Amino acid sequence: MSDLAIGLPPLSAVRAFEAAVRHGSFTLAAAELGMTQAAVSYQIKLLEERLGAPLFRRRPRGVVLTETGERLGVSVTDAFDGLRGAFAAVTETAEGVLSVQALPTIAANWLAPRLGLFQCANPSLAIRLVPQVSQRQPEVDDCDVVIRRGSGQWPGLEAHWLMTNEYTPLCGPGLFRHLGGAAQPLDLLAVPRFGCPKSWASWFAAAGASADQAGEARIDLVVQQFEVTAALAGNGAVMAQPAFFRRELNQGVLVQPFDVMLRDGQDYWLTYPTRRRNARKIRLFRDWLLKEARDG
Repeated sequence: MSDLAIGLPPLSAVRAFEAAVRHGSFTLAAAELGMTQAAVSYQIKLLEERLGAPLFRRRPRGVVLTETGERLGVSVTDAFDGLRGAFAAVTETAEGVLSVQALPTIAANWLAPRLGLFQCANPSLAIRLVPQVSQRQPEVDDCDVVIRRGSGQWPGLEAHWLMTNEYTPLCGPGLFRHLGGAAQPLDLLAVPRFGCPKSWASWFAAAGASADQAGEARIDLVVQQFEVTAALAGNGAVMAQPAFFRRELNQGVLVQPFDVMLRDGQDYWLTYPTRRRNARKIRLFRDWLLKEARDG
């Protein structure tokens, strides 16, 4: 039976439309589909002629959906998401492998030490831990779940709160003694400081120092794990989350000079695509990880 007989437009046109809606671009849609930009434009033109209404407004620097396009786009995107989920559930060859992506510091210091417990409780599942290179744009396509920082609001993703992002200066015991016990937060101005300048400025302000007094951190190694490694070598103080370095703090190789803790609202969350929320391996990992987070 033809598409016309059952009242459906050609699937190729619908597919081009769905990709253009997701990307907001004919060019990016064409790259995904292995077509030319002109071919995508032609397919969408066929769909518009079939519907008798424009779906996009063509502009010099791109395209935007019309009201009709927006209305149709929601239904078509949901339908394709359902199809992707259905095919993934039936054809998922990696059902026995759970891929987890996380920022390096939480991966190394909080998640990795616990993963053996999950694997022992779920011996049929293998775990693949993937470091997240960029906080801004996690690569979710190749991973089942992603532990990320943020507000907890990501379109198309389920998000479960894991822990608060709290930070404060840490340093090695030698540096702490050099500061004479670090009686005042501003004593830290006399030593090299690792970490995000904005975080340091916010912490100094919370500790009662003015922005002018705080100055700027001199070294930003981007990854908190790298910065703490530098602090462990006695090279300076680092702005970090103590919860990730409890062993070092308990052993005395790291010192937390002050009780002042700062929160930035960018907490840690377990996330995964909403369409995959019923996948067995994701449910198993979600339930286990949320319990680990509650238990500390």
